Amino acid sequence: MNIFSSASRASLPSIIPTIAAASLTPMGGAPQSAVHQARELFGRRGSDPLPTPVTEDVAIIHLSPAGHECTMRNGEAPEPAWIESVVHAEHMMKKADLVCFSHLRWGFVFQRPNHLMTRCARERRTFFWEEPVFDLDASAAPFLERRTIAENLVVLTPHFAAISEGDDDVIDGQRLLLDRTLAKYRIDEPILWFYTPMLTPVAAHVTASAVVYDAMDELSNFQGAPADLRMRETELLAFTDLVFTGGRSLYEVKKHLHPRVTAFPSSVDRVHFARARDPQVVIPADQASLPEGPRIGFFGVIDERIDRALLAAIADARPGWQVVMVGPVVKMRPESLPVRPNLHYLGQRSYDDLPRYLAGWDVAIMPFALNDATRFISPTKTLEYLAAGVPVVSTPIADVVHPYLDLGIVRVAADPDAFVQEVEAALTDHREPRRSIADAYVAKTSWDATWRAMSELIASTYPRKSRPVVVLPAIATQAGGIS
Repeated sequence: MNIFSSASRASLPSIIPTIAAASLTPMGGAPQSAVHQARELFGRRGSDPLPTPVTEDVAIIHLSPAGHECTMRNGEAPEPAWIESVVHAEHMMKKADLVCFSHLRWGFVFQRPNHLMTRCARERRTFFWEEPVFDLDASAAPFLERRTIAENLVVLTPHFAAISEGDDDVIDGQRLLLDRTLAKYRIDEPILWFYTPMLTPVAAHVTASAVVYDAMDELSNFQGAPADLRMRETELLAFTDLVFTGGRSLYEVKKHLHPRVTAFPSSVDRVHFARARDPQVVIPADQASLPEGPRIGFFGVIDERIDRALLAAIADARPGWQVVMVGPVVKMRPESLPVRPNLHYLGQRSYDDLPRYLAGWDVAIMPFALNDATRFISPTKTLEYLAAGVPVVSTPIADVVHPYLDLGIVRVAADPDAFVQEVEAALTDHREPRRSIADAYVAKTSWDATWRAMSELIASTYPRKSRPVVVLPAIATQAGGIS
């Protein structure tokens, strides 16, 4: 449980007289002299490109040989003369940096990784490591692109030659780039956070404070998943401390694979999406200019999870409805999407603009296909739609049926005819009863609360970091202080 190197440990007795003389109170504001020495002893990073938060709170607790706790007050040394000193240094120690390994790019759709890592960066240095980009000439040397997104938040993207994609050397190259990054930023024993098991071999050699696997989807079920993804996940599960799942159905699958699995279903930035309720909000021009008729809207990634036949059926059944699809088309040819006069693909739009699109919708839909890729999804957009106050109709995705259909706040239909009928009912029914129930449910969750709960679990895996306790050799006392 010793958190100090032998060199640092040898220096501790010499710092205690200075700290003792500073008249500290438990968990109170430590005087600058003590904090300065603590920073020098434990490593100050003042020259780093990113600031390292150091909370200037220190408490010195002394235990008598009988085990009774007595805390120094007003600079007076405790009795008896010989004591065993315990430094309770949670707030004196630096918070561990976090390195997140993601299959999703930061600039893609703003979703779970973005929400959580943005909040992480409010309290510690956060590095978001993306999967490699293979865009270099054969003769070009690999490099690591660095982008500062916000204070304490850096996105790191490895670049390799196009011909090297799939080579084992890419893992070695990323490992080298990672080691250089850890040295450059003086990242010592970080928290490692994985969204993709495929990057496990890149970071498995790093000494970590804690390892987290946030399984937001069953990636092995997705189109184009690497053949060895399940094997990599087995490797990751073998050395991770915590497993989080993006929904309840995925939790049921993962809970048998690791002793510490916790379900953290998708959450919501309620205030952000509630902007859609403002009657003064300006509808984006590309949506406002569409022909007259009810707006039936979707935002999100348009890929193999979308039921294209259902989209066509909705558009055909009600030519007067304008079906609006906001989001990027990936892993499929755009020309494979159904084309109808009242079916509109507007492309990807920024997270900031989504409430403005929602404000113009009469019904929000989740037209997901029922296939392997959607078997365990927990759509973040469910809560976002509800926060905007828009009625929601979905296909019977497990994590939508439970709890949203159970609560009566989302309509669900399994076939095109029933789906159209549910949308019609949502257009004509009185909204307020469902909205009131939905509002009460949405108010119970937030990404802030989710991050706090995750942080508490992470802290429980390394008490030596979150609440480090060092037992020092007994030190003789003399009148007036500790010597």
